[in-house]
Amino acid sequence: MEENTGLQRLLKAKIPGRETGIEIKRTICDICSPSFHCGIDAYVQEGRVIKIEGTREHPVNRGLLCTKGLSNRQYIYREDRIRTPLGRSGERGSGQFQPITWKEAYQVISQRLLDLKEKYGPETVVFFSGYSKWYRCFLHRFAYSFGSPNYATESSTCMTSTFMAWDIATGHLTTGNVTHAGVFLGWAFNPYYSRYLALLPVLERKKQGMQVIIVDPRITEASLKLADLHLRPRPGTDGALALGMGKILIDKGWIDQDYIDNHVYGFQEYREYVQQFDVDTVTRITGVKQEDIMASVEMMANNGPMTINESAAPLAHHRNGMQNYRAIMALSALTGNYDRLGGQIPINFTYNYMSAGFATKEEEFVQEVKPEKARPKIGAERFPLWNDLVDECQATDLARQIEEEKPYPIKAIFALGMNKRMLPDSEGFQKALEKLDFIVDIDLFLTDTAKMSDIVLPACSSFERSELKAYSGGYLYYTKPVIEPLYDSRDDVRIICDLAREMKLGDDLLERGYEECIKHILQDTGISLEELKSRDCPVKVPGAKTYVEREYTRKGYNTPSGKFELYSNIIARHPGLEPLPTYQESLNDWDRELYPLILNSGPRIPGALHSRLHEVQWTRSLRPEPLVEVHPRDAETIGLSPGEKVELYTPNGSITVKVKITGKNLEGVVHMYHGYREADVNLLMDRNNLDPYSGFPGFRSTRCAIRKKMKE
Repeated sequence: MEENTGLQRLLKAKIPGRETGIEIKRTICDICSPSFHCGIDAYVQEGRVIKIEGTREHPVNRGLLCTKGLSNRQYIYREDRIRTPLGRSGERGSGQFQPITWKEAYQVISQRLLDLKEKYGPETVVFFSGYSKWYRCFLHRFAYSFGSPNYATESSTCMTSTFMAWDIATGHLTTGNVTHAGVFLGWAFNPYYSRYLALLPVLERKKQGMQVIIVDPRITEASLKLADLHLRPRPGTDGALALGMGKILIDKGWIDQDYIDNHVYGFQEYREYVQQFDVDTVTRITGVKQEDIMASVEMMANNGPMTINESAAPLAHHRNGMQNYRAIMALSALTGNYDRLGGQIPINFTYNYMSAGFATKEEEFVQEVKPEKARPKIGAERFPLWNDLVDECQATDLARQIEEEKPYPIKAIFALGMNKRMLPDSEGFQKALEKLDFIVDIDLFLTDTAKMSDIVLPACSSFERSELKAYSGGYLYYTKPVIEPLYDSRDDVRIICDLAREMKLGDDLLERGYEECIKHILQDTGISLEELKSRDCPVKVPGAKTYVEREYTRKGYNTPSGKFELYSNIIARHPGLEPLPTYQESLNDWDRELYPLILNSGPRIPGALHSRLHEVQWTRSLRPEPLVEVHPRDAETIGLSPGEKVELYTPNGSITVKVKITGKNLEGVVHMYHGYREADVNLLMDRNNLDPYSGFPGFRSTRCAIRKKMKE
């Protein structure tokens, strides 16, 4: 009896061991960005995950998990998981499907895509990636083996604009080096709500005396808990603020003249341009107080070295977004803080958007099958700079090309995790999908976009498959499944490789499957897949390089001039685009009298990552309903009360949502998180309000209005 009671206690406490039948198996959380993908200890009993903890030995999260990571068990066991391949049986978008076998699904997909390729050309099929990102180089290779240049991802609206800006300026990807910084310029930095592990080095360095400047229109946890100085520019005016800072640095002589003379191109043109951004003008444009602007620049000059955090989305989601980035990056050049410890350091991607200090053959894996002759990819004519710098089509131009069929028609989309809510005018995008001949979507859940498909295939979660991961610090990790695939699901890469065989594309490597491809990608790293498989934590790769200060500078930058380009020779090749980081108004052209408020879509909230966790009970409980956040004076002007239902609207449409009145906003600016089925804020967006440099949408500075909801 006592023995039985003891076992019950062990089971209740979920203690692993032979007596309880509970094992700890290790994997990663892939809900958010590949930059972290925290290590997870999964407690497994009878083939089911019963508990989740962070992996203490994991070099990235060291046992920590955020609310998103802790919600993985609820996420993978959602009742609405797709359980079997589905074939459409009703009208497109009706959600009416019937179960089919994997064999039937593969045969239909193969036949339809090959028929369209034969009749209209391979370019008419788009291969699209949403979340998660682990399979991307495989989907990219699949697209190229098929013959299509039209590989698209959600990165058409996330982070790529930053990569482009650094590539143009320095010929290299770049990251901040917080651990040696004297000043941290956190532009749209709020790790309390997003990318929480980025907080740890900032906290540690701040204890050692590092000064922190937060630039964010909202009062955030970061501005309250980290900032020595908080600047609150009106959304989309960041470039003007940075140019004004540049002028002050020059006027005060707080610049690194030696670095500028030897390693900066276009300084004279830049200096002439910024003369118009005196502190009075910058205050008028941005709303930031003159004394705060001056104090921030003095802090940069007197407490260096300075590192800059530029976020993946808030700065990019304006029609002047990439120029905003370039204006901010110029501060690194002016102060000599590029390619310097405590400043910005050049990096190369190792695998799947992560830099680990060594190279793999990921790029060759994709490029070796790139079609030699293909029509221009989607967005090439409209966004020529993107076309030159990014080996993807620009998905913000996809709906237009489907509708207009120019320069050629689009007939089909083969998608993994495609979500209409990542794009502006989301309802317009969904309507464009109706025109397609054939759609395939692979996902865990039957999303609204999946409902538009002809074939839907059930995907595995990260707990049900293997995955190669690279981490900063020289690490590689190969995870193993902790449970069997749920229902009749298969992992994304298996599906891609199965279809490559079914379609007889002639891609021998892809046909051999995931592990053989990974062996190919790893072959020059000095570590084998077998060694990685034998370990249950990330492995330090022999020969991984540590950063050497100014090594890149001594070699000369990979730009046309060999220098940090304030005046871009690459942009100068494209008529209509400005080689200097010029400033233009970010707000779209809708009537200010009719739409007096500025809508900021997508400001981060805790426990959410786009729409991925909106249907998970734990995380949804943190914000049970969609809310539009309104400043008290704006609420008073309109006559709003807390919790009241209102219509948030633009010329593009309207949504009904509850009001949250908060003084954390700037007056005249309303904020709303995105991705909700019942209140999709991105349907309000103008799909033509795009950055001409990158094609990124103006999610963060769109004119809008609010009216009281009429009683039904």
